[in-house]
Amino acid sequence: MRKVFLIILFLSVSVFSFGQLKNGYAIDITVKGLQDSTVFMAYHLGDKQYIKDTIKLDKAGHGIVHGQETLPSGIYMIVLPGRKYFEFLISSGQRFSLSCDYKDFFNTLKFTGSDENTAFVAYQKKWMSLQQQSASISKRIQNNRLNSDSLKILSPVQKSQEENMKSYLKDVIQANNGNLLAILVKALLPVDVPDFPVPIGFAKPDSVRWIKSYLYNKDHFFDNIDLIDEKLLRTPILYSRLNVFFTSVIIQAPDSINKEIDKLIEKCRNNYKVYQFVAVYLFNHFRESEIMGHDAVMVKLADDIYLSGKADWVTKEFKDDLRKQIDMIRPNLIGKKAQNMVMDSFKGIFVSLYDVEKEFTILYFWEPDCGHCKEATPKLKAFYDKPRDYSIEVFAVCTTSDKVKWTKYIEDNKITWINGWDPQRSSHFDFYYNVNSTPTIYILDKNKKIIAKKLAVEEISPFIDNYRKYFK
Repeated sequence: MRKVFLIILFLSVSVFSFGQLKNGYAIDITVKGLQDSTVFMAYHLGDKQYIKDTIKLDKAGHGIVHGQETLPSGIYMIVLPGRKYFEFLISSGQRFSLSCDYKDFFNTLKFTGSDENTAFVAYQKKWMSLQQQSASISKRIQNNRLNSDSLKILSPVQKSQEENMKSYLKDVIQANNGNLLAILVKALLPVDVPDFPVPIGFAKPDSVRWIKSYLYNKDHFFDNIDLIDEKLLRTPILYSRLNVFFTSVIIQAPDSINKEIDKLIEKCRNNYKVYQFVAVYLFNHFRESEIMGHDAVMVKLADDIYLSGKADWVTKEFKDDLRKQIDMIRPNLIGKKAQNMVMDSFKGIFVSLYDVEKEFTILYFWEPDCGHCKEATPKLKAFYDKPRDYSIEVFAVCTTSDKVKWTKYIEDNKITWINGWDPQRSSHFDFYYNVNSTPTIYILDKNKKIIAKKLAVEEISPFIDNYRKYFK
């Protein structure tokens, strides 16, 4: 009776384990020429890659990686010694074999039990060949850019190659309709922008055509991507498309960007994981941006998502710290009226920022001993003095409390602009202008509206020239 019980127990355990394995994944790997080695299975997440499993290969270069839980769909990779790797797809069928030769893994890679991966290998090889042909044509055009006769011949060749590449992508999508490969290739397919006709009589037909093309491309950029399909998260594709859209496609003005963010967030709101991914991407992208004015986008994202409670993936400590950062940025966004400052001055009289009646006011926060200030201040003085532009005033605020050094620097260098002195920071200039380093520069218009911030001294003159040209 005991033996029968043990047999029944053994069979129950075996069936249970097999059932778990059947519902999970099992990938049989053989890498010829790679004996007694360790390889890794990794996956994409945005622009980064992460290790999922470590696989020990035996003396025949064989190993198995398996798990009881189904893997999330996406593009995975086997990482070989020497920082080499090849990619494969994980979707519905997660039990298959692959083999390759270590010396030429790309050309020898084969799959058994996964037609989708077999098609993926064929796609990669063909696409690489098409890209090489395209690069060759582009190089020939570059080398003959001054030869009009050659360009007449090569330009149609380039256009034909582009059409061939689009046609191939469409063929792959049709042949793999419904599976992960089709989804990924479709996401790479560029939008076909129509050739907009411009009615006769327009003064600038090229400008009209450009605007129409820009608006169409912007509005249809994500047409080939299902923004609620989380399969795209474990690929580099969604991150790449977001990056292209927010750096190269749309105009880099905060108002334009914020409108597109609202549209994008609405499209992916119904999938929590995609919504989280997009929100994190946008926040990090605009937090790290060095483009002037993009801090307004960061404020919007903080208000709409992170500080509103929608970002339940962040801690209370993160939100508290973010709120402090945003409170320091909010008062000095471009387009806002600058906060007035009233303080003592080098001349011993109180000065007010709002009393400056000039076309432009340059706010300059500095210190006598600051290394960068020692380079910037003489340059600013040269701009201020020669030739003297009386429509511009500098309102400088020293951020140090050492009055002796401040006074000596002004006297030694014969600085004649407005030199404010507020060692107790009673005007709260550090808060209202987010002064956490020196030098810090703002430019205000005649109404004391902030029109530029965090510029280098060398950028002041061209900025004012351009502002006068386009906005006066």
